[in-house]
Amino acid sequence: MKLSAHYNKASIIISIIVLIAGGVVYFFAINHISRMQLDRDLTEELEEVVDYVNVNNKLPKQVEFDEDQTVFTKTNETSLPARFFDTVYTDNKEKKNEPGRAVEGLVALNGQHYRVIITESRESTEYLLQVITLITLALMVGLLLILFITNRYILNGLWRPFYGTLNALKAFNVSDSQNLHLKQSNIDEFGDLNNAVQTMAARVKHDYEHLKHFTENASHEMLTPLAVITAKLDALIQDEALKPEQFDQIKDIYTASGKLAKLNQTLLLLVKIENNLIDDAELLHMDELMYQKLRQFQELIQAKGLQVTEILGTKNISVSKYLIDILLNNLLSNAIRHNTDGGKLLITLTDAELIFQNTGDAKPLNSETLFERFQKGKKSEGTGLGLAIVKNICSLYHWEIGYRHDGLLHTFYIRF
Repeated sequence: MKLSAHYNKASIIISIIVLIAGGVVYFFAINHISRMQLDRDLTEELEEVVDYVNVNNKLPKQVEFDEDQTVFTKTNETSLPARFFDTVYTDNKEKKNEPGRAVEGLVALNGQHYRVIITESRESTEYLLQVITLITLALMVGLLLILFITNRYILNGLWRPFYGTLNALKAFNVSDSQNLHLKQSNIDEFGDLNNAVQTMAARVKHDYEHLKHFTENASHEMLTPLAVITAKLDALIQDEALKPEQFDQIKDIYTASGKLAKLNQTLLLLVKIENNLIDDAELLHMDELMYQKLRQFQELIQAKGLQVTEILGTKNISVSKYLIDILLNNLLSNAIRHNTDGGKLLITLTDAELIFQNTGDAKPLNSETLFERFQKGKKSEGTGLGLAIVKNICSLYHWEIGYRHDGLLHTFYIRF
């Protein structure tokens, strides 16, 4: 879940809780205020009744207006404090009962005490509370809607510089010649982030360039001494005065120097591929290249007695002939060298993919490290860089390289 979604979720939940709590408090506060107002009105009416009795020396007629009712009852009590309570108000005109509020008091007339109860309808107050409640709920819903829209669009706009920086980092390639450029933001935190990212990217590119130049220079400098060693060894091997044990030792040195020279050339090739320094693409017929490769490896195929099945459709690709030759050499030689004697070799070419299948060990290879550098089997005599080169060539042309194991068949596939 994105940070903005987390923020929206938290802010909306907190707002809902606060609004509900505030609405409940607001409702009870309005209800309390309305009751106090009714009680003040009832107190005034009770005082008016008492004043009327004191002035006119008689009880007023029992009156019944639209909103209040007054009832007098004789009592022997001589003291009765005013009391307010909720009761039922009977509307005789509409023949219905309504919620009411009443006050009870005591009046004295000619030595006789009367309990007076004045009842007033609370229907208008209840209606007012309902209207206020609906208005409050509408305001809550409107506020939540505005908050949601604000968080969704305005805050997303505020986060746009961050996502721009994130996308630039995802697309950043240390081998590109162009530096990382980020849009300036008027938000201080995002501006500091962009400055830190640009500084880091510049440092990484600087270190990468130094390392690349060091690797290239070191590999080139190794070529001359390796050539000298190989030439001297050639001269020594041709010396007829060598003893057999000396000849074997020189032969081992010769083999080791040859591997070292091949390793140096392979590492140089990897550097060139990774930095896209080989730019000689041309339109080639993949099926014709495969037929040529099969003819070149015909002796190795016959030596192992392999049963070759090729299903080669027509496929034209724009690629470096030098690189595609290396790719096919590695995949085809692996399929032959790691095959079983008298095994099967199946090659399939379609418009979508190229597949190499060969019989071999029942145990599958480790697909997680298979295409990493210097990963090779126990029986392999290579440098462990062949499949790494294949993967880099595929990455250069945006192809997918993969491996799977079906029974005794080891399958390498390239999806164009």
